Amino acid sequence: MKPLFDFILKLCILTVVLWGMIYSLLDPGTVDYRSVFIAWVMVATNTLAGYLIFEYAFARESRVFTIAVFGGLTARLLLLMVLVFVIIYRHLAVINDFVVSLFAFYCIYLIVEILGYQKKNKQKKNTA
Repeated sequence: MKPLFDFILKLCILTVVLWGMIYSLLDPGTVDYRSVFIAWVMVATNTLAGYLIFEYAFARESRVFTIAVFGGLTARLLLLMVLVFVIIYRHLAVINDFVVSLFAFYCIYLIVEILGYQKKNKQKKNTA
């Protein structure tokens, strides 16, 4: 479970740094923090779910791994698209702040997710 703990720790550190930057660099009157928070929750949950699916499928056979990882990716993206549609359609957030922060968080957290995959693969090679 060590790689999972490392991943969650890095996710928490990144979150603290990002929110510190958001609060220190953006004026409260210029950005809707609620919209940014909604985008962050969606992306952070998506990233954590992706890594957990990867952890589940990692030791499985190739076919199961491929189905789990790519099927999970498809399901997660479809769920995100539905949530974005609902949030925009029902005006639950300021659209510009929400979309920009969703895109920024997604790009940043995707990098962290990929680095977590690489570290897990490297750790398996070192033990083999």
